[in-house]
Amino acid sequence: MTESTAPPHKKKLIEVAIPLEAINAASVREKSIRHGHPSTLHLWWARRPLAACRAVLFAQLVDDPSSRPDEFPTDEASEAERKRLFGIIEELVKWENSTNEDVLKPARAEIRKSCGGEMPPVYDPFSGGGSIPLEAQRLGLPAHGSDLNPVAVTIGKAMIEIPPLFRNMEPVHPGVRSANHYRNAEGLAEDIKYYGEWMRERALAKIGPLYPQAALPPEHGGGAATVIAWIWARTVPSPDPAFSDVAVPLVSSFLLSAKKGKEAWLDPDVNREAKTIRWRIRDGGTEEELAKAKLGTTAGKRQAFRCIMSDAPIPYDHIRAAGKSGGMGQTLIAIVAKGKTGRVYLPPTEEQRSAAESPSLAKAASEYRATFLSGEIPVKLTGGTPHKYGLNQWGNLFTDRQLVALTTFGDLIHKARERVERDALAAGRAACVIPLRDGGAGAKAYAEAVSVYLAFVLDKCADYWSAICTWHAPGEKMRNTFGRQAIPMTWDFAEANPFSASSGNFLAMVEWVWKAVAQTVPAAPGCTVQHDAQSVEYPDDAVISTDPPYYDNIAYADLSDFFLCWLKPALRPVWPDLFGFLATPKAAELVASHWRHGSRERAETFFLNGMTEAVANMAKHGSREFPATIYYAFKQSEIAEEGVSSTGWAAFLQAVIGAGYAIVGTWPMRTEMANRMIAKGTNALANSVVLVCRKRPDSAETVTRADFIRALKRDLPPAIASLKAAHIAPADMPQSAIGPGMGLFSRHRAVLEANDEPMTVKTALQLINRELDEYLTGLHGDFDAETRFAVTWFEQHGRGKGEFGEANKIATARSVSVDSAKHAGIVESAAGKVAILPRERLDPDWNPQTAIHPTIWAGCQHMIRALETGGEDAAAMLLKKLGPEAETVRDLAYCLHDICTKRRYAEEAAACNGLIAVWPELTRRAAGIQDVDANRQAELGV
Repeated sequence: MTESTAPPHKKKLIEVAIPLEAINAASVREKSIRHGHPSTLHLWWARRPLAACRAVLFAQLVDDPSSRPDEFPTDEASEAERKRLFGIIEELVKWENSTNEDVLKPARAEIRKSCGGEMPPVYDPFSGGGSIPLEAQRLGLPAHGSDLNPVAVTIGKAMIEIPPLFRNMEPVHPGVRSANHYRNAEGLAEDIKYYGEWMRERALAKIGPLYPQAALPPEHGGGAATVIAWIWARTVPSPDPAFSDVAVPLVSSFLLSAKKGKEAWLDPDVNREAKTIRWRIRDGGTEEELAKAKLGTTAGKRQAFRCIMSDAPIPYDHIRAAGKSGGMGQTLIAIVAKGKTGRVYLPPTEEQRSAAESPSLAKAASEYRATFLSGEIPVKLTGGTPHKYGLNQWGNLFTDRQLVALTTFGDLIHKARERVERDALAAGRAACVIPLRDGGAGAKAYAEAVSVYLAFVLDKCADYWSAICTWHAPGEKMRNTFGRQAIPMTWDFAEANPFSASSGNFLAMVEWVWKAVAQTVPAAPGCTVQHDAQSVEYPDDAVISTDPPYYDNIAYADLSDFFLCWLKPALRPVWPDLFGFLATPKAAELVASHWRHGSRERAETFFLNGMTEAVANMAKHGSREFPATIYYAFKQSEIAEEGVSSTGWAAFLQAVIGAGYAIVGTWPMRTEMANRMIAKGTNALANSVVLVCRKRPDSAETVTRADFIRALKRDLPPAIASLKAAHIAPADMPQSAIGPGMGLFSRHRAVLEANDEPMTVKTALQLINRELDEYLTGLHGDFDAETRFAVTWFEQHGRGKGEFGEANKIATARSVSVDSAKHAGIVESAAGKVAILPRERLDPDWNPQTAIHPTIWAGCQHMIRALETGGEDAAAMLLKKLGPEAETVRDLAYCLHDICTKRRYAEEAAACNGLIAVWPELTRRAAGIQDVDANRQAELGV
């Protein structure tokens, strides 16, 4: 059937409405979930929240009630059904329901009903950390993913491909088992735990002596204690000629514990004559001492550090030169041990130092560096790289002892694989020799599967066992390598003890992995392959949902080489093709890294061409029955500078539209902060936007700029009104308005400018934003005269003062006087100056029902004040009293936010945004207050 004769598709829920507040709230809450969350299986950068992925997929597949008029013939019936579907989503996105079959089964049934009884395959061609395929599988949909990066592909296989092969199977390890019945991947998870513990015991027997206990002083109970971490400082030769033979430490802070009442810090005892440094531990201290200790040996940004011997400045150039010439070393400065009542900080000893720096250890580590870790660290990397300080090979990021430990555990993965296969055969598993890569599910494949997760444990250890890790003094714990999306240079670093019971130990990493596997719900088959997105082959009628890389944000390939170093030797026997190369593919990676392409312009061209090709492949082969969803991650700094017409945003939309898609919706998703931002004092944009796309028909017309503007003026205002009615936060409104606006633009083959050149996406975005401004300005007509005066005065002066004469002219033009605005409690006027009355001086007992001169301005300011000082209950009580004027008060908050954003009144913008963000909750609470009052009146016989 040709496209022109094909029946129209059914509109899906995501094309009309979704319960955005509930989705965002669940996404934010998910950030605090640790144990059992799939993100803890293996580190990947910029993952989409599972709650958002789950909700988007459901709404993408389920029919909107308006597309089924035979069942829902009226608007009221459609709205009632829509609310029912919203209820399913609101339950579905809760973390505690992620394995709850009583919630998942009804959701799957709704999808099946809208898909003709058959679950369609879902495909993510930029699968990365695997959130989208994982949630597709949880919803019972055949899940497919692909990525160019082998580390991402391995994560995808571990998340969606392996668990279905061994679903509902018992573990194979000998001895007592923890359950009688194993659901989903629980049996697999238990074996990961068992064989992880087995590896730990074998490693302890082999390298345990490298990690000696520390002797506690009498004041801490005496005896031997397990070391939690060793604190090291990098050293360089002193730049002072008198001490050029001294390796002086570079210490960013001497603080070891910053907990109130438990402060501990290093106090170096410097002997200049003997040219020695003795490290002493001090407890407590004055504020001045602690402030000085916090600075370590730093000396400001220009000079970097100071010489602890001579106080001479140590510039960065000196440090770089020392690093590149092999003159940078390291010295042990403190030991963290487990005491009877908490952490105990001890000075270094010769025994502890020699255990980490023996000649035999150095020799073994040197061999490992040359064999496994000779790859080069990126010279340039967003967020920083230690390359210029001489740490230019991956092996340089680890101490000798760390390398020996990691390699020892890596070798044990192969032995564990052999052990699992023997135990699987003994437990009665089929002696099938089909390997895991070919879909085998016998003893051999199962052993390979367990070893994949044990390799993930090793990668997590590498993240905590590198010389980039630091000691977190406020929390008294280890910081991992990737605290952010970079590999920054660290000066004093912390070395974790693999065999302790504290942060960074081996069994803790085992626990993260097995708990994540135990939470998987392999309700459908899954498959992840290595392939570029431009030419990957899709299954028939695949539903596309994907999270492409942001155009210049994260160099995934460069960062993931850190993990590839350890995965490659551990898993090459399992997937020889996947790990048969030296490093991750970089030339074809779709990111606009200007240092990789030579200039920003060439980088952007590379990204735009590649992304257009990738999206065109989606549009060509994806399902026509279902819309595609594409996540776009906003870079906050860029949007703040350029607005929603920014280069990255416009380039991405150009790629989507140029590929043949029409954008039919945009939904802002938050992951970093609660919707109730008033408490946070923030006004940040949503972290990402979900584009809802349909293939543009071949019959699409070409129109003029004038035609497009007329369509915007006709169709965009009602769409914005609908968004406003859905309580879209003001900070998110420009992003949300792009959906209907770009829908009008992208449904055409082209929009021609006066010179017959096609209009660019950036120009279209600017026109959409202009129409939004006009809409918000048009709301002023519904305000009373005093409020209109206050809005104009605020726009010109903010909270500052202005001349009375100027204020009087503005007031007269609005048929009101300054005295009238003052009487209404809007402004203050004295000594020829006029200013908006500060919120802190508003009458706390103000009541719109009894006020002599109530205004919309006063209502809005009092609502913000009530929320700030009394919380949601106080604000809901005031909302109830506002009655029919409440919606106009909300309109004013939108208008003021628009003004504040343009004028950069950050605090005021945050206040307005916060009010709108909680408006649905305030409305709900206000309704409850009314019910309570009615019941009370009934009790009193009123």
